Amino acid sequence: MAVTTTIPWDRVRRAGSKLTTPLHPDDYLRLVNPLWTSRELRGRVEKVVPETEDAATLVIRPGWGWRWDHRPGQYIGIGIAVDGKYQWRSYSVSSPTKQGRTIAITVRAMPEGLLSSHLVNGLEPGTIVRLAAPEGDFTLPDPPPARMLFLVGGSGITPVMSMLRTLDRRGTLGPGGPDVVLHYSSTTPERMIFRDELVRLEEAHEGFSLHQLHTDTDGMLDLADLDAVCPDWRQRETWACGPSPMLDAITAHYAEAGLEEQLHVERFSLELGGGGGEGGTLTFRNSGRTVEVDGATTLLEAGEQAGVGMPYGCRMGICHTCTVTLVSGSVRDLRNGDELGQPHEQIQTCVTAAAGDCTLDI
Repeated sequence: MAVTTTIPWDRVRRAGSKLTTPLHPDDYLRLVNPLWTSRELRGRVEKVVPETEDAATLVIRPGWGWRWDHRPGQYIGIGIAVDGKYQWRSYSVSSPTKQGRTIAITVRAMPEGLLSSHLVNGLEPGTIVRLAAPEGDFTLPDPPPARMLFLVGGSGITPVMSMLRTLDRRGTLGPGGPDVVLHYSSTTPERMIFRDELVRLEEAHEGFSLHQLHTDTDGMLDLADLDAVCPDWRQRETWACGPSPMLDAITAHYAEAGLEEQLHVERFSLELGGGGGEGGTLTFRNSGRTVEVDGATTLLEAGEQAGVGMPYGCRMGICHTCTVTLVSGSVRDLRNGDELGQPHEQIQTCVTAAAGDCTLDI
């Protein structure tokens, strides 16, 4: 009888480190395969699949250290070198869970988006990217509720697609599983990501209903008409993802109905609604530079304008690449208005502004 043995790779690495000093085994392994490194999460782009004229799906094979325990609806961070600098963004996973050894994100190129345009139009299969582990609470419960409603707009379909594909893979999108209604708003049919697949899912499953709204010709969804779209929406748990004005309207509508606890919202854009600081003199201790700033300009932007080499990644408060030490003074978090001023506190410069004079350790 054949005996199967499992190779203890972590033990092999530790033993190898004694033989390869002063270099780490990873320094040699990544020369053989760039994905064989435990120092950072990496992935290789296997293919880029066009979805619409301005959107594409990236199929990525994660390397050493990736844990296949993400939940449908979560997002991952991806870092790519563009013009010599690593740019970080977060994108929802659009593939179902536990499918093969790849993971997929679907990206829409934005006119002002340096990284999104590069991912959609300039990325070649075989590219090695950096990855950040899955995060997020906009997820499919296990088990799912008996009745579900999805209200999405534009690229807000991406996390919902992971949920739908997971239900389909499990064979529970239909009889014996949850009853699912999806209302999908897009400017035109041609810009509707996954449209053909969603139509096929509706044709294949009695328990899945798809409502399409093309806003260029039909106008925006009037939430007063939600009774016509889904008469029992008050009895359904709801997931909403899309442009901020749409989500603001949905949030207000559910609050008015007293149904806030039934609503789950995912916002893609950073909302800096917490109010600015008072402004003041911003000092960069290591370079000795100072600059007068107002209370609305982020510390990251102020440093860049002063010619300081500021670290940054996502510029959205997600990846923490921009974190530096606050030596003295106070800053205000533009997301929620909280004031931060503990000596040697770690702050994210992309989402904070000066609340009086302050000094940064950079």
